[in-house]
Amino acid sequence: MFRFFLIWFAAAAVLPAQQPSPVSNPKSLYAFPGRTPKLDGVLEKGEWEDATQFFGMKDWVPQFSPTTDPKDLSLHGYVKHDDHRLYFAFDITDDVLYGIDTPRWLPDENPKAHELTREGFPWFGDEMELLINATNQWKGDESAAGNGLNWQMVCNLTKSRLGGVGKGGLIEGEPRRDLNAWNTYRNWIESHAMECAAKPKPEGKGYIIEWAVNFDPCLEVEPGKFYSPALGNRPMGLNIAAGDLDEKERGEGNFGNFHHEDWFAGAKNVRTQLRHWGTLWIMSDQYKPPPPKPAPKKARKSSRKRSTTKSSRQR
Repeated sequence: MFRFFLIWFAAAAVLPAQQPSPVSNPKSLYAFPGRTPKLDGVLEKGEWEDATQFFGMKDWVPQFSPTTDPKDLSLHGYVKHDDHRLYFAFDITDDVLYGIDTPRWLPDENPKAHELTREGFPWFGDEMELLINATNQWKGDESAAGNGLNWQMVCNLTKSRLGGVGKGGLIEGEPRRDLNAWNTYRNWIESHAMECAAKPKPEGKGYIIEWAVNFDPCLEVEPGKFYSPALGNRPMGLNIAAGDLDEKERGEGNFGNFHHEDWFAGAKNVRTQLRHWGTLWIMSDQYKPPPPKPAPKKARKSSRKRSTTKSSRQR
């Protein structure tokens, strides 16, 4: 049932000879082939049981106030792929939902935070961010370029490019000030090359995100070449962020009055640099646990009566 535990501890047994480039953070996830999910913001029974499972925020990296209570913010994540797309799902526990349980207040840093323009803050709200470096390469301290080679996108609970302010979904991420990146991201969203469904849980206290990423054009392993299962097991740079915006006073002293912003990998203030990301292994073959070791053969009992005399025990 909990495939996560098998994969997390046994994945080394299925790693290929090829190893990823050295990274500053050793955290890894493994995406194996699985059934195509329905992107509707609802985790149907059995829909994600063939995915790798992972959890946050206990060992994630805080950019702002550290998360200490799982009822305040935590997540149960899933990742898998089919022949054409990579899929993530996030089941987020959050005690206060911005814009739902609170007014849609604005940060002092930017009164245009909710504009769906390059001046807005796409990540302002309760949100998840997905960052992938399909090449798994970098030169220095650079962050995502905003193209198929490496990118940073946002799925916000209460605003989106396709639905506007009030409806959750994808928004162009960073670097949003770069016009080429902005146009690339917008094209991915409008063409459905990347899709995301975001819904509050019916019972409250959290939300669900289901996210799909087309291999082509979003996972460009080298210029003009996109990932496919035919390429075999492939390492890519990966980071994931969870943003938690509550009442304004709960984030006092933090940029934008964010309460929490926790990251799968990296370090404070450098978490968007490619070299600080973890690794996503996209595995071409279905996970198979190592075969069990044969049970040791039991020693055969002798039918002859064993002598216990002193002479028979001497060598």
